[in-house]
Amino acid sequence: MKEQNKLNYLVEFANRQLFTYIMPFWRKDAVDHEQGGFYAHINHDMSIDHNAVKGLILNARILWTFSAVYKNFQNEQDQELAQRAYNYIKAFFFDTAYRGYFWSLHQDGSPAETKKQIYAQAFVIYALSEYYKVTNDSNVLNEAIDTFLLIEKKSFDTKKNGYIEACTQEWKEIDDLRLSPKDMNEKKSMNTHLHVLEAYTNLYTAWKDPLLKKQLENLIEIFLQHIINPGDNHLELFFDEDWNSKSTLFSYGHDIEASWLLHEAALVTKNKSLIRTVEEASLNIARAAEPGIYRNKALLYEDDRSGRHKDHEFEWWAQAEAVVGFLNAFVIADKNAYLDYAFSIAHFIEEHFVDKKHGEWFFRVDLEGKPITSHEKAGFWKCPYHNARACLEILHRIKKLKS
Repeated sequence: MKEQNKLNYLVEFANRQLFTYIMPFWRKDAVDHEQGGFYAHINHDMSIDHNAVKGLILNARILWTFSAVYKNFQNEQDQELAQRAYNYIKAFFFDTAYRGYFWSLHQDGSPAETKKQIYAQAFVIYALSEYYKVTNDSNVLNEAIDTFLLIEKKSFDTKKNGYIEACTQEWKEIDDLRLSPKDMNEKKSMNTHLHVLEAYTNLYTAWKDPLLKKQLENLIEIFLQHIINPGDNHLELFFDEDWNSKSTLFSYGHDIEASWLLHEAALVTKNKSLIRTVEEASLNIARAAEPGIYRNKALLYEDDRSGRHKDHEFEWWAQAEAVVGFLNAFVIADKNAYLDYAFSIAHFIEEHFVDKKHGEWFFRVDLEGKPITSHEKAGFWKCPYHNARACLEILHRIKKLKS
């Protein structure tokens, strides 16, 4: 298939996914009319788990998604649902005593887990920055700035550089720093730094502050110096406070996601030297992710340098990030193989991940493309941001290519 035909397919893919499957689901099926905000957990069979806690990650990502889609397409329902998400976060997740945002809530809106996970605080910045762009409300921007300053004051390691994973509700040291039970209990992680980078990038597009730019460029340097393994160009996942790597695992999904988020971050700084360095690093990371594409179908979840572990399943978010990451690599390098990867993975998504009956995408599928029904359709981590954002990024990149 010719290059132009593949680009045309990706445009059709993005529009079809966004407007036929993703946004209709979140507009209709995810709204919690009983307890307010949005449902915490929707099972594979579309039943609602009314006992699940409401997570800050899900709600912040919903706010970002409705804001971003409204900004691009001006659908009034998306504006209303963005406001609904914002109002719920402000009314229930915001800690009026110590500032910052709770990790999770009970169904009635009372705090469930009060710790301040920096990963989650970053997603609030990411979402508020996007919501500010569609409301032009200075109060929203100030809330994002206040959270940025809190992270810098309470989490930034002024001696060893980087960001400590979590704090107590009162912003004190905490014993359990983990983002989830499957993570290592270490002071610093790739995942948190990646999403602080993402948040600071979005905030900087709305607020050109010198300190913010300095810390954004510093985050890029942290990836270049500490997180990207110079031997194989995969991202190291967990570190102690001295930046010693503590794991042999690597994540194909995070690799390809970082390849384009780092590039985006460098571009907004307008630092030409940094952009050139990051473009080379981004392509190296994308090449490192290539072996994760299983039989030219989709991107495997993770692997282990020790050879002891390999996850032989496909997860929805990694596929979304792979389409964007390989398309971004194609834009940088003009190498047809990258476009081929983006095309084939998008085709696999349409064939196997899309729930054509209920909408949205399945959480995981096996190597044959069969959905794994034990996973939820929406929940604490299963949010619209990865796949909706992928659609927006595809449309944005291809429009620039054609202009």
